[in-house]
Amino acid sequence: MTNTAFDAIDHRLIETARRVAQNGGVILFPARCMYGLGADALNEAAVEKIFVIKQRDRGKPLLVLAKDMDAVQRLAAHIPQDAKTLARHFWPGDVTLVFDAKKGLPENLTAGTGKIGVRIPGHPLTAALVKALDCPLTGTSANISGAPGCRRISDIPAQIRLAADIVLDAGVLEGGVGSTVVDVTGSRPAVIREGVVLKKDIFSRL
Repeated sequence: MTNTAFDAIDHRLIETARRVAQNGGVILFPARCMYGLGADALNEAAVEKIFVIKQRDRGKPLLVLAKDMDAVQRLAAHIPQDAKTLARHFWPGDVTLVFDAKKGLPENLTAGTGKIGVRIPGHPLTAALVKALDCPLTGTSANISGAPGCRRISDIPAQIRLAADIVLDAGVLEGGVGSTVVDVTGSRPAVIREGVVLKKDIFSRL
């Protein structure tokens, strides 16, 4: 397992993490408020590792981090105009948009829901990683399911840290609430989890 403190983006480290994802491995990475677990979201076996590490219910889908709108189009069956508007105002970071999933995505990724939650990451280290990848990255928190997320590497349970193939340590993160989750599959967007962006601010943009 590789470990580093983050002060500037180390492109050699990014390349190492890219190879880990390419080979079906697991990356422990920073998001705005807490650390996450990433794997190639299009690799069913890699996605399964995330479920095992987190002891996550197989009925709960995993959200995905994409590098740009072209990458989102490869995940979503359709991108409504409201989704484009919200993406323009709130990406990178802060809002996760839930789309109808494109056919052919791993069944365990979507948990059979037919939907996929996507966000373009805001943390500079993770944004650099996702941009270097040829695949989207799972974006779930680095914790045992049901437990609180972690702002620092040392707070993450040892069993999770040891299960990761590489650790991208960005020091103590901002903390606070996570992204706001908006389902854009209906005739009107629906906020299914209010997070860092308030519901009223979502609808003020539409």
